[in-house]
Amino acid sequence: MNSTATGPLPLLPFFLPASGGQRYCLLHLPPPGQASRGGIVYLHPFAEELNKSRHVAAAQARAFAAFGYSVLQIDLFGCGDSSGDFGEARWAIWHNDVHLACAWLAQRVDGPLSVWGLRLGALLALDFASRAPLPLARLLLWQPELDGRRCIDRFLRLRLATSMLAGGAHEAPGHARAALAAGRPVEVAGYLLAPALAHAIDGVSASGLMPPVPVYWLDYRAPGQAGAPPLPPLARQWRDHGAAVHLASFGDGPFWHSGELLACPQLLEATRQLCHDWLRQERPAP
Repeated sequence: MNSTATGPLPLLPFFLPASGGQRYCLLHLPPPGQASRGGIVYLHPFAEELNKSRHVAAAQARAFAAFGYSVLQIDLFGCGDSSGDFGEARWAIWHNDVHLACAWLAQRVDGPLSVWGLRLGALLALDFASRAPLPLARLLLWQPELDGRRCIDRFLRLRLATSMLAGGAHEAPGHARAALAAGRPVEVAGYLLAPALAHAIDGVSASGLMPPVPVYWLDYRAPGQAGAPPLPPLARQWRDHGAAVHLASFGDGPFWHSGELLACPQLLEATRQLCHDWLRQERPAP
């Protein structure tokens, strides 16, 4: 439910004009009469993970809005309800979409601007922040993909799994990679993956990026794993180079590919606790 203790939170769905058509957006606003603390742009994950996780992202966006932040959810080109087909999507176009969303929100909201991404959306956020043409305050990374090539390899394995479940002749491992290398698109679970997009994502690795702003990083940790979450080597590397990295974990489950819709209260609470230093900042005077 889109509400606070005093009533519904404003929610504005709209299409943002952009190159190649329009981008579908949802703008979550703070309660009426409350001054905005800043803006947050959300970047969704890859392919079907977008649909699997949309409800959790919306719940977190409402939570941020209740704290006084204006949150913009954007469907990137070729994704969701935006213009274009997935097979036409390109990493550079998605970069332009992120810049468009950030610039649009920054023009309308006073206060710091943050970017929040899930899975491949988190890697896109990192890549964008490393060369952002406008100032950002922080990055929030939910279960970030850290290596683009591994992300594409995992996606291509869905094609193999589908082939095996369908019976008959099985596709040889490496066939899809060979097709992409030869410049041919590959269909995976109903998504047409263009070689240009696959190769661009292959070339992005979080280990080659240095976040210029504080990072708030949440990873899934299976129930029963005792102790504090281990420090990822990349987080240690970033800290050694002077970056501020804040870490936490959640145990609701891998909702981005779950067969059922998970509510993920642990993730929302872990995010609230991890981000308390800026969520609880004093509101600007109205």
